[in-house]
Amino acid sequence: MTSTVADQVRLYVVRGTAGEISEGIRNLISAGVLAPGDALPPIRALADDLEVHRNTVAGAYRLLVAAGVVETQGRRGSFVRAIPSLEGEGGIALPGSVDLASGNPDPALLPDLRASLDRTTYTPRLYGAAATEPLLDSWARSSIEDEVPRPCSITITNGAVDAVERLLTAHLTRGDAVAIEDPCFLASIGTLKANSFRAVPMDIDTSGITPQGLLRALESGVRAIICTPRAHNPTGVSMSADRAAILGSILAEFPHVLVIEDDHFSAVSSNRYCRLAPMSTTRWALVRSVSKFLGPDLRVAVVASDLDTGIRLSTHLRSGANWVSHLQQRLSAELLSDPTVIDGLANARAVYERRRTLLKSALSEHDIEVPDTFDGLNVWVPLDRDSEPIVERLAESGWLVRDGSQFSATPGQCHRALRVTASTITSDQAREFASALAEILASP
Repeated sequence: MTSTVADQVRLYVVRGTAGEISEGIRNLISAGVLAPGDALPPIRALADDLEVHRNTVAGAYRLLVAAGVVETQGRRGSFVRAIPSLEGEGGIALPGSVDLASGNPDPALLPDLRASLDRTTYTPRLYGAAATEPLLDSWARSSIEDEVPRPCSITITNGAVDAVERLLTAHLTRGDAVAIEDPCFLASIGTLKANSFRAVPMDIDTSGITPQGLLRALESGVRAIICTPRAHNPTGVSMSADRAAILGSILAEFPHVLVIEDDHFSAVSSNRYCRLAPMSTTRWALVRSVSKFLGPDLRVAVVASDLDTGIRLSTHLRSGANWVSHLQQRLSAELLSDPTVIDGLANARAVYERRRTLLKSALSEHDIEVPDTFDGLNVWVPLDRDSEPIVERLAESGWLVRDGSQFSATPGQCHRALRVTASTITSDQAREFASALAEILASP
């Protein structure tokens, strides 16, 4: 491998500088000579073959890592970076199984978009029109003015995941460290992997991120923080006002850190929003998407942010080149202002709370306890043993759930827990699932 790579690199290298060696290896990757997962030669060996100093090759490898095309694995060496395998919500349920793994809302509790489309007062938009639908901008500002006591910019993105990715790439570079909750939302884990950001875990408890977890992350040099202020996925935890105040006082000592709050469950949450970012934070964003309560196919999120961040986001979402569909924006705004839909959201909030409680009570009857402070579409079930075999045995019994370890912020971290989607669960299903889980836990 060494001589082959060296010979191939020479085809692209006139002088043996770090930049030229880096470009030569990138060309080999682009040409398919080096495939994802292939090992690069040891630094000393390639330096000898190219007759350059080993520091030159080391510099070339650093450039490749910074570019996101190579990753280092300690003493194992350097490898061509493979496209990361990313977990996502949903999936196809197995025939004959009860799907308690999807993370989806109940379709019956979503508004009828077909009927709403017939009533939407939409005017076709052409290139050059304002990127933000005025009705949605007005709704956004009125809904957050009491929660964000400072000047802000409103930007519309294609959902929360798109918003978080745009925010990170607007302020950070590859390799930067980002603090995320542990366990963490699957999409946040995937966003960091896909963009070569380094995940730094923050412990959480029943009140949200722990002060010790936040401080450790900040002192390690993170450039950004992603948090879920309420209805945390997967645990259902919401940040208390007291905890938010403590975390805010810690963050006040690190004003340069970008703070992103993903308030994905806002309209149907059973808990009030408690703001994390203190007034001293210069770069911040509050993201509110609509997919959990208006429907996953409405890819719309409202981003309230500091003015500089708003400019950075709008540069990539400007009216003449790229924007979020005005039809989706208009439809979202009209739905969010419709008294019938608002009543439906209140009903959904009550139904989801009732179903979570239903599952918790059924589990409690078998001495399987879950925290009282939960919200959202799922219930987090802590276990006293490895969860993977439990998930497999439940699947064999016809119950599909998520393994808690899938939500680990960093590789190798094991969360002994199950995430059970309770959004559509019935009384009978809750009792039968709790009985099946108790039987598995009682067996050797």
